[in-house]
Amino acid sequence: MDAPTRPRHILVIGGGVCGLVTLRNLVERGLFDKVELVERRDDVGGVWYLDEHNASEKKPRWPSPAYPGLIGNVLPEFLSFSGAPFPQPPSTPQQPFPTLRETHDYLRTFASRYLEQGKIHLNTEVVRVEELQDGKGWNVTTRDWSADGKGQISSQVWDGVVICTGWYDDPLWPGTEGMDILKEKGLALHAKWYRGPQKYAGKRALIIGNGNSSNDIAAHLAPLAQNPVYRSIRRPALRHFVSLPDSRIQDVVPVKRFTLQGDGKITAELQDDTTIQDIDVVFVGSGYFPNPSFLYVRDPNSSTGSLAPLMSQVSRDAPQSRRIPSLHRHILYAYNPSLAFIGSVMCFTPFTIADVSSTWLALAWTNEVAYPSTPEELLQFEKDRIVDVEKRRGIEAQETGRQASSLFTYSALGTSEEDYAAGLKREIVAARPELKDSLPEWSDERRTWRQSMYPVKYQSLQWLKTQRERIVDKSVVNGNV
Repeated sequence: MDAPTRPRHILVIGGGVCGLVTLRNLVERGLFDKVELVERRDDVGGVWYLDEHNASEKKPRWPSPAYPGLIGNVLPEFLSFSGAPFPQPPSTPQQPFPTLRETHDYLRTFASRYLEQGKIHLNTEVVRVEELQDGKGWNVTTRDWSADGKGQISSQVWDGVVICTGWYDDPLWPGTEGMDILKEKGLALHAKWYRGPQKYAGKRALIIGNGNSSNDIAAHLAPLAQNPVYRSIRRPALRHFVSLPDSRIQDVVPVKRFTLQGDGKITAELQDDTTIQDIDVVFVGSGYFPNPSFLYVRDPNSSTGSLAPLMSQVSRDAPQSRRIPSLHRHILYAYNPSLAFIGSVMCFTPFTIADVSSTWLALAWTNEVAYPSTPEELLQFEKDRIVDVEKRRGIEAQETGRQASSLFTYSALGTSEEDYAAGLKREIVAARPELKDSLPEWSDERRTWRQSMYPVKYQSLQWLKTQRERIVDKSVVNGNV
């Protein structure tokens, strides 16, 4: 690599949290001739945009995994992009976490100026991104799903591409025996497609997992579904997956196999050799696999430089392999740093991590922040992190006597989040001292404050539960139930 990459014309793919703040930071903190963003849906917001299905529409849909009534787990301070504070939710002091609508409104307001300037193109699906020979840029093929576009395909070459499509397109399914049959019969539903508990009233349900989605689904089903609602877990939840104890929810060990009964219902045989019969539906909260399937790069191991999907470099079988491969600092593609990713890793505070990482990218691409000059040097970050994570997984397994959590992996920043963000900020501030007070601080104090969100969330869940119970009691007294 003879000289640092400095693209002039940049395309940002994805109009969610990561894409919007990346667009802002490239436009306002970089020195580029042209920066634009494409989003395949008809509004910005990513997972925070819950669009309503219109059966008359002829274009494809890419629905959010969000669901009506969703309330976040992050306080407004950690949802604020630099220079754009998140409004205090208009709810109550007892429930300080923004709702789905409040979060989408914030993102829509943040994006408004760029929509007005024509820098954001909605209804624009990226079909294919191809790396050109000799570092000559990226050919991006898109499909126009606007009313006038009618699915028309076009292509354009860009010097640089930033992929901000996140994690929620490709659900992971457990390899439990019998699961494929349940999927085929429509009896197993991934959390991505959960849209509320109403249709499962009186049904017997089993939920796989105890992360945020699984816990929410269990809590929603408990008042309506047949009790108990079963939740199959391998280990206690990480403490930031906060949920209230509920006598109507029964935790059970992992499922060994599923079988269909003659009446079309499900039997789950558990690993302790007990069984649960007459199950109507299985919900799966086993997470997602990052998979920008539209991206084709020059094969670094081929003498001809043939094109291959980027994700063919990894397998989804092992937790350590579920990652966007060959990234320096989780951002720059080692074999061609004119390709970047924002949001390639899971974190506790994705809004602020996306802000600092895309600011770092803007300065790296203007050559104000230095980065290694060869693929081998750029790949060292990935190699070191794999070794470190494997070491930490081994320590956890030894201390707990159980297999390390699937969330304790390469693609989850976890306890390294503050150190990672602080390192990026140090390099940013060295190049642009005026940004010191704009970007958040990352420190032990900030870690303590972030961790204090979990008891606050627990208290807010208790308050919400009390409010719901009062509404039900009042309805009973008034004869409405």
